[in-house]
Amino acid sequence: MLLQRIGNRGIRLGTLFERAASRHPANVVILDHDLDIAPELGRRTTVAEIADLIDDFASRLWAAKVRPGERVVVYKSDGFDITLLSCAIARIGAVPVLLSPKLDGATAAELVRRTERPFLLTDAAKLEKELPAEVFDLAGTVLLASGSHERATELAGLAGVARVPAVTMPPEHPTLITHTSGTTGTPKLAVHTGRTLQARYRPQVSAIAPLIRGRETIAMHVSFVHSRLFTALAISLFRGFPVIVLADPDPKRAADLFARLKPGILEAHPNSFMEWEELADDPRGPLSNVKLFSSTFDAIHPRTVHTLLRATKRRAPLFGQLYGQSEVGPAVVRAFTRRRSLEDDGRCVGRPFPGMTDVRVVSRDGKEPSPENPGYIEVRSDGRIVTYLGEQERYDQQVSADGWWRMGDVGYRTKWGCVHLLDREVDLIEGFGSTLAAEDTLFGKLAELAEVIIIPGADGRAVPVVCTKDDRPLDPAAWKAAAASLPPMAEPVQWRLGELPQTATTKIKRLELARLLAAGTAPTSGEQV
Repeated sequence: MLLQRIGNRGIRLGTLFERAASRHPANVVILDHDLDIAPELGRRTTVAEIADLIDDFASRLWAAKVRPGERVVVYKSDGFDITLLSCAIARIGAVPVLLSPKLDGATAAELVRRTERPFLLTDAAKLEKELPAEVFDLAGTVLLASGSHERATELAGLAGVARVPAVTMPPEHPTLITHTSGTTGTPKLAVHTGRTLQARYRPQVSAIAPLIRGRETIAMHVSFVHSRLFTALAISLFRGFPVIVLADPDPKRAADLFARLKPGILEAHPNSFMEWEELADDPRGPLSNVKLFSSTFDAIHPRTVHTLLRATKRRAPLFGQLYGQSEVGPAVVRAFTRRRSLEDDGRCVGRPFPGMTDVRVVSRDGKEPSPENPGYIEVRSDGRIVTYLGEQERYDQQVSADGWWRMGDVGYRTKWGCVHLLDREVDLIEGFGSTLAAEDTLFGKLAELAEVIIIPGADGRAVPVVCTKDDRPLDPAAWKAAAASLPPMAEPVQWRLGELPQTATTKIKRLELARLLAAGTAPTSGEQV
C-alpha cells in the first residue's frame, strides 16, 4: 500500500475555487481570452468571483435536471470555461466527461455514444460546424454554453435560478473522466475518482513545496481537458499564487503577456516550451523572472531546457520535469539547473516519488533491459485511474494482478535508479536505437528546427519529418552534418508545424503521421531535401 492512501479524503473539484477563495478571496486570475459563458467578467477577475460563477452555473445545470452521479460530456470551443464548467458539474455531484476541442466531431460523437446517453454540454459553433446530427440521439439532453439551437437547452436562459448547495460525493466515486491522448487511435475514456486525483496532487505538491517558498505568479498553458490542470490549480490557488491562464500559446502573444506580468512559474506542454524558445531573445525579458519551469507530460529536449534556463535572471532557476501518463498521473521527477549542458542525456526522466510511486522495467525478451535492449516501463501508483469507461477489458490488459501499469513506453533504469525513456512501444524501429534520443541530437545541433519526428517509412526505414522556424527551407549540408553520427535514415521530409497531427496536449500523433506519409499525403510546405 502506498502512502497516499493515508487520510485521502479525495479531491473535491466542485468546491475547489470556493475553498481557495475562503483563504485568498482577492487573489486574481488573469486570462488571455474572454470566457464564453461570462464575457462580462473580462480578463482579470478574482478567485471569489470565479467561485461565484461556478456556483451560478452549477445551479443552472441543476435546473436543467442534471443530478448526482449523471455524466455530462463537455465538448465546446476552447477556453478556460471548460475547466469552470467541469467544476460546476462536479459541484452538484455529477461527473464531467471532458473532450478536447481539437477532436473532430465524429470522434467526439463516438465518445458521447460510449458514455451511454449523457448530457452533452456544447455550443452552437460545435453543433453547426463539427458535431454530426446524430448527437441529439446519442445524448439524453443537449445543453448549450453559448449560442442557440432549436433542439438544445441554453444555459443562458437559466440565469437567475435559485442557488443549490454543493453535493459531496464519496472519495471512491468517479469525479472526472478525461480522454487519453489518442496517439495510437480513438481515445479511451479514463475514469478518475476523488481519491485517485488526490493521490496525484500529493507528489506534485511535494515536488514544488521545497522549491517555491514565497508567493509567485504562475502562468499556465495546459489543455483544459487534462487532469493535470486541476491539480496544478489546486496547488496554486491554495497557496494564493496569482494565476495567468493561456488558451493561445502563440509566442508573440505569450511574450507580450509575460513581459507585462513577469510570471515566476511557467507550466506548459513540452511543445509549447519549444515554441517559446524565441522568448529568450526578446529584449523585454518576458522570461526574466521565472524561478521554475514545469513540464508534466513528456520528456523535453535538452536544447529547450538549456535555452529557457538561460533566459531568466533569477539566481537559481529550475526546470522541473514530471514523467507520467493520463492513466497514472506523475510517476517520476527530475529537476535541471543551468549547469545542464546540451550534451546531457535528455532521455533520463528522473526517479520515482519515495513512498508515492514506484517504477520497474520489464524485459521484452528475457534479457536485461539496457540502452541497446530496452524493456517495458511499468508504474505503480495510487493515482491510477479505476477503469476505461466502457472498455474494462482493455484496462485489465494494461494492469497486472499486483498493480503494475504498463505505460506503453520502453526504456531502462540505471544503477542509480534513474528511468530512461527511449521510445513508445508502437514507435520502435528495430535496429535504429532510440528515435527520441536521435531527435534530441538533431535539436541540439540545428537551431533552426522547430520540430523533428522520426517515424518508420513504408519500407521500415527511419524517416525524419522536420519543421523549421518560420518555415525556412532546411539547409541540406547542415542537416547532413547534424545527422552524421546517427543511424542511417531516409532523406528528411519538410512540413509546416501546424500540419502535423496533434493531440490535446500538443503531442505529435506519430502513427497518424506515418499513415499520412504511407498514403502519399504530400506536405504543402516543401519537398524532400
